[in-house]
Amino acid sequence: MNDVDAVSDVEGTDTANIWDTDTAQRYDTPGSGMFAPEVLGPTVERLAQLAEGGAALEFAVGTGRVAVPLAQRGVPVTGIELSRPMVERLRSKADEATIPVVIGDMATATAPGTYSLVYLVYNTISNLLSQSAQVDCFRNAARHLGPGGRFVIELWVPELRKLPPGQAATVWACEPGYIGLDTYDVLNQLVVSHHFRFDGTRNAELGRSPHRYIWPAELDLMARLAGFELETRHADWSGSEFTADSRSHVSVYRLPHAG
Repeated sequence: MNDVDAVSDVEGTDTANIWDTDTAQRYDTPGSGMFAPEVLGPTVERLAQLAEGGAALEFAVGTGRVAVPLAQRGVPVTGIELSRPMVERLRSKADEATIPVVIGDMATATAPGTYSLVYLVYNTISNLLSQSAQVDCFRNAARHLGPGGRFVIELWVPELRKLPPGQAATVWACEPGYIGLDTYDVLNQLVVSHHFRFDGTRNAELGRSPHRYIWPAELDLMARLAGFELETRHADWSGSEFTADSRSHVSVYRLPHAG
């Protein structure tokens, strides 16, 4: 199977099936990885500031990694989530009254009410596998926001500069018991993340997830199509400068104020 075939094979997978019961049970890693205080703390702090005392809506709320501590900060949080097993995991931490969740696609599902902040963290917009769906996601965020409302996206920068001619993959993690690599289909702007987990045996476990990568400039154009303007862009949640060498970014888009 060539790389384009590999991308097409995974792309045809029902995204909801990737986030199944087994994945939901293993998703949380309290105190480490994306749950480490030095990762999660600045994320919650920045989102609380951007909410400016209003309510927040998280697209792809998952197991509540960000929503739960943000709600504990006093920000009313609602979620939209495609995977029922992920929501079931969330329910072990917060009930429906604390963090209401609408089951559905973040590009089209609607939650009741009007919000001051919609946010989408940890590269999740790339789970939408077409440009059209990604634009719809921006438009859906705009529908939920009041005048002056913000849409925040955390996203990685495609690592195509690491691809020499004839090579279609980059290794982005190599540590004991784990290797992560991405295979690119640059013609269709698709990437598959491969996660290899292994122990002392000869067996390894492989997980794969498809994504459509987005350049920052393309993301800005999507925002303009939905009526947003770029307010700020930083390399991380702590406000580090975004440069040509940054591997990810936190982009804050804002709707015009009324009048």
